[in-house]
Order: sequence, then C-alpha cells, then structure tokens
Amino acid sequence: MDLRQLRYFVQVAEIGNISRAAEVLRVAQPSLSQQIRNLEEELGVDLLVRHARGVTPTELGQRFWDRARRILEEADRAKDDLRSLAESPSGRISVGLPTSAARGLALPLYQAAAERLPKISLHVVEAMSGYLDELIQAGRLDVALLYDHKAFENVAWTEMMVEDLMLFAPAGHPILQQESIPFERLFELPLVLPGRPNVLRTVIEQLAARHEVTPRAIDCDSLPAIAKMVVSAGFFAVMPNFAFADELARGELETVRIVRPTPSWRLSVVVSKRTLNMRGADLTARLMADVIADLVKSGVWKARLTSAERLAAK
Repeated sequence: MDLRQLRYFVQVAEIGNISRAAEVLRVAQPSLSQQIRNLEEELGVDLLVRHARGVTPTELGQRFWDRARRILEEADRAKDDLRSLAESPSGRISVGLPTSAARGLALPLYQAAAERLPKISLHVVEAMSGYLDELIQAGRLDVALLYDHKAFENVAWTEMMVEDLMLFAPAGHPILQQESIPFERLFELPLVLPGRPNVLRTVIEQLAARHEVTPRAIDCDSLPAIAKMVVSAGFFAVMPNFAFADELARGELETVRIVRPTPSWRLSVVVSKRTLNMRGADLTARLMADVIADLVKSGVWKARLTSAERLAAK
C-alpha cells in the first residue's frame, strides 16, 4: 500500500465512478481499476460495490475512505511544513564559541541571525575549544567555532582563517618598546596561559618542543582572570588579538609580535551531523562564516581568511 493507491481510492470513492475518476487523476481507466483491485487484495476486503451507475463504498470501504483521507491530509501538511522549513528554517540552534572569541563574536552573530534567520533561536555556549569539540562530536552542539579542528566522520566544517598569537603586556611596560620578541624568550617572562588540554596551550607547547625550548607558565582557564593578571599583576599572556579587543581599545593592554617562529592556529566553523535540525544548523554555520569574514575584512578581527566559501564533509 502506498500514498498513490490511497489517493486513487479516495478519488474514486468521492466521485463514485471509475471512468470519471480516471479523467480527474489523468490515468488510464484500466490502470486505475487494477490499482483499486490490488488494494482490495492487499487488505483482503471489498472496498467498493460495482453497479451499472458506477461504484459505492462498502461499509468497510467507507471507514477506510475516512482513514485514507486523513492520512493524505497529514501527508500534505507534512510536505507543506518541510517546504516552509526549507524556505524559512526555524527552531533552536546551539552554537559553541571558544572563550577567546565569544566576547567579540556573540553580539554580531545574534544581530545577524535576528535579521537573516528570524525564526532561528540561537543558544550560545561559551567554553574552551577542546570541550566544545567534545560537545559537537557528541551531538550536544549544532554548530561551533573551533581552533585547529581535527577530522571526524560525524562533523562537517569550513576552515575560515589563520590567526596569529600575540604577546600581551600591561600598558606602558618597557617590553612594548620592542617591535617583536623571539618565541624562545617568551618563557623568560611570567606567563599565564590556559592549562592543558586547551588548544592554545597545546600549540605553544608543541612549538616549544620543536624548538627545544622548555615552556613555563601559570595555568588559568578563565579569560577575564588572565586579563586581570596581565593588567594588574605584572603577568604576560599569549592570546589572539581578538581575545582582548576590549582591553586593547581601553588602552589597558598592548601587544608585541612574536617571531622566529610566530605561533598561530586555524579556525573552522563546524557543524554536527547529529543535529536534529540540519537545515537550521547549516544556515547558521554559513551565517557565522559570513559574520566572521566581515569582521576580518573590516579589520576588527586580526586574521587571514582562508576558504570561507564551502562546508567540506570529512
């Protein structure tokens, strides 16, 4: 039994004549008659009484007509709902933002979503990148922005950009007179960094290992606390420029470029294939990619765009 057979039967029962029903349905009368007989054989009952003037539903046929009509109406509503969703997706989409990007990205993302995806309700989750990676692989986040993302079969992603890491110092510190600082000299300073397994800490320690440098730093997984320690307590931090954009604007912190080598990481917009709203998640991911690209092009986000035009399934 399929929806086509149900539509044929409902039309025949309502018109009461197979020939006229065939004209309305634009099918050959023999084919329509055979479909009705196949349906009766499958159900094991007579649905119609044939007579000289046409056909009349049997008692069981009348009950089946009522059920079939409701099934077809529900199927039509389901198709309409899907078309509506495709044209204007709705629902709640959870978006994971790493701590170093959340302060600068959350507001423009909400503003863009309100304008372009008005039926989508965003739920932003801020956390360290490693934890966000775990959440999106488990399907507990729909979309996330991740650093140095690795390939997994249950996610799709767009690599957005490369972001250099900078040395942050309190405003007015003598080290700011230098145009740059060699990577190996970082660990002569009282550094405060996120603890393992934070992606930034991993980037720094892997780079130190390749250059035979022993990394030393205080662990702190709170971005506001790190900023406070640098501003007020004489510590230094290694972070992307975007992480402390507010402190830089207020003149509380300043930066020095790190060279030989310059530590950097890659940022990707990631979509969970386990999301229950793939259309909404996909459009939200594309929206976030657009917002990030605009921030980079305007100079608000200091980074180098890579491929922001496609989602590549891995």
